[in-house]
Amino acid sequence: MNKLKNKVAVVTGASKGIGAAIAEHFAAEGAKVVINYASSKEDAEKVVSNIISKGGLAIAVQGDISKEADVARLFEETKNAFGSLDILVNNAGVYIYEPIEQISVATFRRSFDINVLGSILTTQRALELFGDKGGNIINISSEVSKAPLPTGSIYSATKTALDAITVALSKEFSGRNIRINSILPGVVETEGSRSAGFIGSEAETELVSKTPLGRTGQPNDIAKVAVFLASDDAGWITGERISVSGGIYGL
Repeated sequence: MNKLKNKVAVVTGASKGIGAAIAEHFAAEGAKVVINYASSKEDAEKVVSNIISKGGLAIAVQGDISKEADVARLFEETKNAFGSLDILVNNAGVYIYEPIEQISVATFRRSFDINVLGSILTTQRALELFGDKGGNIINISSEVSKAPLPTGSIYSATKTALDAITVALSKEFSGRNIRINSILPGVVETEGSRSAGFIGSEAETELVSKTPLGRTGQPNDIAKVAVFLASDDAGWITGERISVSGGIYGL
């Protein structure tokens, strides 16, 4: 399995959930992976250990992607460890659902600073390391960018913004050998969806009943698509928003 042999990848928010699965799948395909995390050092180190135990190469780098200094350090440590960069996965994000009456300025700013500004800051730094050879960017968006849910106005807005950035940059990168795409997961069982009380709820049961493939998604479902987009197999794909939702949003 060498679809990403000798490639260097940065995966933000990779200490758990979808990010961790993407990092581990990338490493299994031969990539050298930088595991970015904001606060879950122990979880990030577990991901690194899992990769190394299987013969892969990985390091963990702490950093809040909404802070320019942290982002600069993330990519400096990437360069110091592996010399260059080929793939950036913008996965880090916050998942906040609140009724409109409860949304505060702080909540709004935190959501947009991490989910949108953070991806812009990491993309800017990635371009420096891509250099003339080009590179590949994968933004982890959400199906709620197309089908917002109640109490999810701000979260949905951040993901819609991220999709717009994907499309705009695909055109901006014309002639630079840089591909950029969004993955739009549906309902996925992660630490975040469990802690939010969604997994095991009536809402999950209802959505699964409407899903053609009949189940909640798993992080590995998303990771496999990320591997495809990061590989040469997807060499003619850019500016796309790819749904990975078990078919529910295709109804």
